[in-house]
Amino acid sequence: MGIEKMMLVNIAGQLKNLDRTLLKCIDSNCFHIEQASDTLDMDKTGFTQLHEHNPYHDVLSKLVSIDFGNALEFKETDFRDVEALTDEEVSSYVDSISSSMRKLNDDIVNVKNSIAQYEQILTQLRHLHGMEIDMESLFKCKHIHVRFGKLPADSYPKLSYYGSQQFVFVHYDCDKNYYWGLYCAPTEHLARADKIMNDLYFERIWVPDYVTGKPDEEISDVQNKFDQAEIEQRKLLRDRESLIEKEKQNINKIFCRLKFSYDCFELRSKASVLKDKFYLVGFVTEKDAKSFTKLFSDIPEVSVVLKPPDSEQNIQIPVKMKMNRFTKPFSLFVEMYGLPSYDGFNPVNLVAITYTILFGIMFGDLGQGLVISLLGAILYKKTRNKLCAIMTRIGISSAVFGAVFGSVFGFEHVLDPVYHAIGFKEKPIEVIDNVNFVLGAAIAIGVLLIVISMIINIVTTMRKKEFDQAVFGNNGITGLVFFSSLIYALVSSFLFGNNVFSAAYVIFLLVVPLILMLLREPLGYMLSGKQYKSDGAVDFIASNFFEVFEFLLGYVTNTLSFVRIGGFVLSHAAMMSVVMMFTQMYPNASPVIIVLGNIFVMGMEGMLVGIQVLRLEFYEIFSRCYDGDGKAYEPVSVKYTTDFE
Repeated sequence: MGIEKMMLVNIAGQLKNLDRTLLKCIDSNCFHIEQASDTLDMDKTGFTQLHEHNPYHDVLSKLVSIDFGNALEFKETDFRDVEALTDEEVSSYVDSISSSMRKLNDDIVNVKNSIAQYEQILTQLRHLHGMEIDMESLFKCKHIHVRFGKLPADSYPKLSYYGSQQFVFVHYDCDKNYYWGLYCAPTEHLARADKIMNDLYFERIWVPDYVTGKPDEEISDVQNKFDQAEIEQRKLLRDRESLIEKEKQNINKIFCRLKFSYDCFELRSKASVLKDKFYLVGFVTEKDAKSFTKLFSDIPEVSVVLKPPDSEQNIQIPVKMKMNRFTKPFSLFVEMYGLPSYDGFNPVNLVAITYTILFGIMFGDLGQGLVISLLGAILYKKTRNKLCAIMTRIGISSAVFGAVFGSVFGFEHVLDPVYHAIGFKEKPIEVIDNVNFVLGAAIAIGVLLIVISMIINIVTTMRKKEFDQAVFGNNGITGLVFFSSLIYALVSSFLFGNNVFSAAYVIFLLVVPLILMLLREPLGYMLSGKQYKSDGAVDFIASNFFEVFEFLLGYVTNTLSFVRIGGFVLSHAAMMSVVMMFTQMYPNASPVIIVLGNIFVMGMEGMLVGIQVLRLEFYEIFSRCYDGDGKAYEPVSVKYTTDFE
């Protein structure tokens, strides 16, 4: 599966039909719009771009700025039954809702502030319980001023340092954190007393003017006010909830209508205009081209012209990758790296296959794999997250390779009867006893994937006519010959004792490819029929020599990087063997140890393996055959979100 074929679309017509045309484009669900001015020489053609204030911006902003709390969430819904309303009626409705909600919210805030104030006053007055103090007389003293509040407990002993100052602090209650009380000072010493108490972190509590009597009397009065305020708050909250419940469906429909109109109007800026004519440019998939054209059959003044996608050199062709049900979730990883170019290679299938297999090998356990797959399926059903869908696939792969390795929740021989029943004397491979084989197989897998990546790179760069990379690059034909010849020679010599390093073999399959890679730029220009300009022979040789040396290091490091596959195979077996060792040490707690051990391994090692496989995909495979510089195919649509400019 590759990349969907595109068609360039030019739409032209009378300016009076622009809004109707844009509605058709949205309804098509297949039109990827571009900036029409990018295809025109605006100075020569006389076309201009529309710069208009969106008439729906202000009323939409007012609607989404209303504080509905958590009682209302804007989402897409059918708004046909409010389409008949005029813009003035919609605006009036939004004003009405905004005014009602603002008044209710303001009243609720005021009542809450009153309740908080009453609570503070009650707290202070309760500390004065039993004291025969007339508050009004106290506050009316002309020569002495009083401040009520609380002093931190660790500041209280420090008052002894200010014994000579002309103020006194009297506490009438205390707890482990504060001393509750008041300080009084003559008028001429009040400022000094305030500064000292402020430095000691005294928190002043303001007693309102209506508290005039004795504390016990005022407690009862303030408590009544507090109770009445709470009743009022509950009533206001019910009124607010009732209003939202009654109007929320209508409010959401009004929002959807406004957002639809807003987004449609915003698309007008994509058009270029000349007098009373408009011009739009975009892309549709080849399979949707005919049906898209038919949408405009009822607007005779609008013409739709289909062209090859590369007809406009100033516009990058958008990319829509072909995917099947199995590979679709793995587009997440491709999108993280970057989409392919239109004439490039769609890596989703390669990623889906290689990621699934590599994860299964590195995390091979029948029981744990099935748990991961089941967990992924449950989470995907609830969240529709692509990563959860990937878990269902790699979990199955882990279970398959776990059956090969004979591992079920860390039990390495529980499947032995199954192997005996199908004709095996023992399980296919004992990982811990075959370290060299496991590491060698990991490198072999790496070599295979590198060769596949090189072949893909050759095909895609040939298609783009990048001959220097396709033929003479380190991942081109020359690099493929060198790498495969070197690997073949090393395997023949070390594994089979067959020395193939003859003079002809070394010269033609190793030395000549290196020379061709050194000269890849001028040779590539020559194949393309272009003239190559060099900065000088010395500079050319020096720079390209080090690049070729870097290529050689890359072949070695990239190949050895795949050793991590075998490393994690061994690591998984070793970690589960540690869990089993603990079960032998503490047999009474073995069920708990097995469960917790498996959970720990699935969580920690599963995450590490997932990251390491993704690293292999990005750095060892993608870096050889994939650029990730494409642009996503995004058909115009209305996004029913509150995010807009």
